[in-house]
Amino acid sequence: MYLFLAFLLVPLIEIALFIQIGGAIGLWPTLAIVILTAVLGTWLVRTQGLMAMGQLRGSFAELRDPSEPLAHGAMILIAGALLLTPGFFTDAIGFLLLTPPVRIAVYNYVRARVTVRQFDMGPNPGQRPARGDIIEGEFEEVAPRNPGAVPSGWTKDPVPKD
Repeated sequence: MYLFLAFLLVPLIEIALFIQIGGAIGLWPTLAIVILTAVLGTWLVRTQGLMAMGQLRGSFAELRDPSEPLAHGAMILIAGALLLTPGFFTDAIGFLLLTPPVRIAVYNYVRARVTVRQFDMGPNPGQRPARGDIIEGEFEEVAPRNPGAVPSGWTKDPVPKD
């Protein structure tokens, strides 16, 4: 129901704003503002997105919870989509999502309503292999199917040539 209302109300708000602003400042300045916000928004999304990717890599490198950088990246992606959509209302929401204080407030709002049951990283979190880096296993050498065949080029020749 909420999604239906959003798809109904957002275009109506955009049309009303285009009529009001276009009537106040004219057609060409209105179109120039729409194009300028799309270009500026693209640049801001790119720079903010690169920073969010750096924070995400840092959280993975330090084995911290990556949910906050992931949420910031998702909000930056949504902001980019809103800024590329022509309109004043969507641009305002998009620019708001690009400001870190708004993203932090949205993240804290959502985080207060979501319960995380368990968070683990890696195949065996908190456990170390019994014998360092040694992995025990068995192997069997397999002869090639066609010993005289020419390799396809997709794989390297497993037998070094003298």
